[in-house]
Amino acid sequence: MGVYKKGKNWYIDYYVKGRRKRRKIGPSKKLAQQVLQDVHVKMAKGEYLGVYDEKKIPFEEFSQQYLAYSKANKANSTYERRDRISVAHLTAAFKGRYLFDITPRMIEKYKAMRLEKVAPATVNRELACLKHMYNKAIEWGYIKSNPVKSVKLLKEPPGRLRYLRPDEVKELLDACNGYLRSIVITALNTGMRKGEILALKWEDVDLENRKIAVRKPKNNEIRVIPVNQTLYDELSRLSEQPNSEYVFSNGEGQRFGDIKKGFSLALKRAGITDFHFHDLRHTFGSHLVMQGIDLKTVQQVMGHKEIETTMRYSHLSPEYVQEAIARLDKVWTPYGHQSKREPSSIFNKSLSVKGCARSSVG
Repeated sequence: MGVYKKGKNWYIDYYVKGRRKRRKIGPSKKLAQQVLQDVHVKMAKGEYLGVYDEKKIPFEEFSQQYLAYSKANKANSTYERRDRISVAHLTAAFKGRYLFDITPRMIEKYKAMRLEKVAPATVNRELACLKHMYNKAIEWGYIKSNPVKSVKLLKEPPGRLRYLRPDEVKELLDACNGYLRSIVITALNTGMRKGEILALKWEDVDLENRKIAVRKPKNNEIRVIPVNQTLYDELSRLSEQPNSEYVFSNGEGQRFGDIKKGFSLALKRAGITDFHFHDLRHTFGSHLVMQGIDLKTVQQVMGHKEIETTMRYSHLSPEYVQEAIARLDKVWTPYGHQSKREPSSIFNKSLSVKGCARSSVG
């Protein structure tokens, strides 16, 4: 280690954890020597320019700590479907390296490698997981900086959005039997996820005030969903002879484990293809927007953290768009059947449009 001059400026040259560091100080040699001495002192104390010594924690060891945190603090579905799978791929790629050894360049290589095997959305989920892992490592005092911060996510194609038309909804309900029909009605009128519906308890249903409380035990959050007349009638019927604390239960009073097989058979009987239970949630969100409900309200009811998630429901069916444009006929009806010499003057006079006296409506 030492000081050296390059051009008009003095630099310091030293090593940290086997890595060579060079810093420009300025035109003063004396200042450069003082800074280098300060580096010596702080490194001897286990510091480096005011930064704690990053701990030598192997990535695979920290992965286990993070998974333990995830399991204790996140919903089980998030842990099983996202974190556990993402961490497995990340650990396979970065095993044998310390947390502070992993650089943005290494992460870019990982991103390119994974893109050859999986979709951009999957890669982005893994990068988001890695970023959160490093944020926790910083919070827990293991490292100082997050190498994922400068790595850009991949552009994703529009996500799949399948929703039912009103006539398809009728066909599906006609094909459902027993509790399955009630479960589908609940999904269509609340936008609740399958897991939320199957875990719903009578204590969370307030028929008097027509509200359902959807609870998330992991983070103590509650989402309140209004109960419309259709759902009120259905839940009132079920509440007459409750045999369990769960709203939807089998003959022994236990909550349903899975309804995948029964739902698949109902879809087959109804002749509905390319559809999953979660698409009932899409159906709920899509039809709310098509009924003119604002996106902020839809976001609140569906429990979306970000408005960007709700934006995917702002699409409109071709039939709805055509109907919306057709409504203009009623606005222009007084002027729509005039002779070709008259429309502009009438249009301008009626709507007080200035400066368009010679324009034509086309």
